[in-house]
Amino acid sequence: MSLHPRRTGWSFQWATIIWLTAVWVLLWGDVTWGNIVNGALLGVLVTAGLRMTPVDFRGRVHPVGLVVLLGRFAVDLVRASFEVSLVALRPRHTPRGAVICVQLRSHSDLYLTLTAELVSLVPGSIIVEAHRLTGRLYVHVLDVATSGGVEKARQNVLDQEARVLRALASPDELAAAGLHRSARAGEVTA
Repeated sequence: MSLHPRRTGWSFQWATIIWLTAVWVLLWGDVTWGNIVNGALLGVLVTAGLRMTPVDFRGRVHPVGLVVLLGRFAVDLVRASFEVSLVALRPRHTPRGAVICVQLRSHSDLYLTLTAELVSLVPGSIIVEAHRLTGRLYVHVLDVATSGGVEKARQNVLDQEARVLRALASPDELAAAGLHRSARAGEVTA
């Protein structure tokens, strides 16, 4: 007997199979019946054999929050690239790195993963370890002085998590994380 009702039978995910078939055909660069059939068979094999844990998503996409998240990520990407290049090109400067622990406000695997990915994609910081049960991220910061100190680096991670939550979380998830949506213009405050 399965603990997950969605895993009790051979249920196929047709959209995933079609997508994998299309990717297979595009990778081969030739639309033939053989490529289509092989892509479909591979898609069935992947969806049936590599079962993934269902992602629990109770939120909804907030367009304004998503624009803020993506815009700020682009700004952080450019700024951090410039800072890392300055650290690399500065003669006789030894960067003082640090591994910091950041306790996230949300307990969702999805938001922890998205926050960790966005933090890792910004140059100068990378996730060393993520504790799913405790909601902690251990982040390696390339140069603490350039980042503004340990507390500033920790606050940057928390701000990134807040932007992820503002873009995707439900009102209940926002409240559980200590972020409340105000009545005017759907603003979220901490």
